[in-house]
Amino acid sequence: MSTKNFIPLNELCSHYQVEMSFFSELHDNGLIEVITIKKTLYIHQDKITDVEKIVRLHNELEINLAGIDAIFQLLQKLNEKENELIQLKNKLHFYQH
Repeated sequence: MSTKNFIPLNELCSHYQVEMSFFSELHDNGLIEVITIKKTLYIHQDKITDVEKIVRLHNELEINLAGIDAIFQLLQKLNEKENELIQLKNKLHFYQH
């Protein structure tokens, strides 16, 4: 498997100044997906935004992993409701014309 779209966790640890155990806990709690390629742990580049949010919530606001999980679930539900609202507005617009 190519590592082209993946970022090694050891680089993220260095960049965000966190321990590897932090990412292990995130993975164990289902907050991030970690893959192993040739004995190196990676995260997909598309998930960097989530990692940055998690690190900021944890470091700057001192929110624990359970709280971060709850926040991400609420954000996901909010996003789903926003998408549903957009669909309903589009249907309403269609029937108004």
